[in-house]
Amino acid sequence: MSAPRFRLIEVQRFEWPFRLRMPFRFGVITVTHGRQAVIRARIALDDGSEQWGIAAETLAAKWFDKDPRWSDAQNEHQLRRALEIATDATLAAGDNTAFGHYADGYGAHVTACGAEALNPLIAAYGRALLDRAMLDAVLKAKGLSFAHGMRANIGGMAPHAVIPDLGGYDYGAHLGSLTPSRQMHARHTVGLVDPITGADQDQRVDDGLPETVEEVAGAYRHSWWKLKVGGDVAADVDRLCRIATVLDRLPAYQASLDGNEQYEDAEGVLALWRAMQAEPRLARLNASIAFIEQPVKRAKALDGSMGALAAERPVIVDESDGPLDAFVQAKALGYTGISSKACKGVWRSLVNLARCRVWNAAEATPRFFMSAEDLTTLGGVCVQQDLALVGTMGLTHVERNGHHFVDGFSGRPKGEAVRFMEAHPDLYADTPHGPRLAIRDGMLDLGSVLAAKGLGAAIEPDTGAMDPMPRAAWPV
Repeated sequence: MSAPRFRLIEVQRFEWPFRLRMPFRFGVITVTHGRQAVIRARIALDDGSEQWGIAAETLAAKWFDKDPRWSDAQNEHQLRRALEIATDATLAAGDNTAFGHYADGYGAHVTACGAEALNPLIAAYGRALLDRAMLDAVLKAKGLSFAHGMRANIGGMAPHAVIPDLGGYDYGAHLGSLTPSRQMHARHTVGLVDPITGADQDQRVDDGLPETVEEVAGAYRHSWWKLKVGGDVAADVDRLCRIATVLDRLPAYQASLDGNEQYEDAEGVLALWRAMQAEPRLARLNASIAFIEQPVKRAKALDGSMGALAAERPVIVDESDGPLDAFVQAKALGYTGISSKACKGVWRSLVNLARCRVWNAAEATPRFFMSAEDLTTLGGVCVQQDLALVGTMGLTHVERNGHHFVDGFSGRPKGEAVRFMEAHPDLYADTPHGPRLAIRDGMLDLGSVLAAKGLGAAIEPDTGAMDPMPRAAWPV
């Protein structure tokens, strides 16, 4: 199909507070609460019609920028500011395709953000939210689901100077050959302060939902897990041994190992891996590890070779995926994978999927891959847009942790949660505490997400029950 051209004519910004039912520690922060950003974008299409679209994402502190100088509130303002910069530029940009708005504006957006000390990962967040809302509007205007729209190249993906390594690539054929996954393994995250068994708990939440790793394994029956490590070899090995006492009871399982930038260099991670190999109690867990995620601090992660560690297990980039060519840089150092997160952008994920296809075509054995990762996606639009993306790309497992750590549709009216459950009965199930993500035998059902007109959600949340997003108090 011919990609519709449109201009952005209005943006509304909202947010709401939410709380976690259990604290979640990743990297340098332990999270107990947060704020969810929601934007609505109104576009005018070239056929004279207008349409609204929506997107939602957590204003996550200490992930996009881990500089200890900034408070959590300042981290949130950084993300708001990136969204303001993207919005102002796109309102002034005139007509373009969905992909054209992204690609034509990418360089100027990163430069403008950089001038205000906002790194490329923060810049990506601002564009990602706006691009998703505009794409949602285009899909709704044409009555198409994300999966159908992408396969028809509704966004107008084409070779572009901002992606020089894919010059001449046939994006139409690439997108047309996508085979969506209607079911997907939920890869459960074990955070650094999560109780492994009841003996680790001084006090329970007691909300009728699983709390310990042992209870999670029994309730959801996951066969995929994501295990956080904290940068101290001895402490990490000890905790992994305790986790293994639970996981080794399962008939089969696979896992990823997430370093969350906690190691100073590749040699430190290699020391952890060798210590794990030397521990007999970790024999089965070691064999289960499919890949290692961003173990080295982003300031050094793309400075030196990852070859020795990558020879043991594939290593992927996550936090270092700031510039659009990060995967190209990482490949030269021995990395073979990169994360997909809707908070970094739909177009970025599709570009990196194209890179995997090009590079694998030149290999005797395919080595390059994308991994679907989480940023505590909340129930409703946020989690559904991310699932629509990774499901459409045909990935087979996705890190999911929002359903476990966040208190359901926390901060939203109960009636709204019920409406989402009724619109997507395969994805949600009712509980005594309201609708929550449904994980059955470790799997998520994506049928209604893939079929929904728009970007993954058949309905929209009630923005009237949200707070207006404040102007960003940035730069400081």
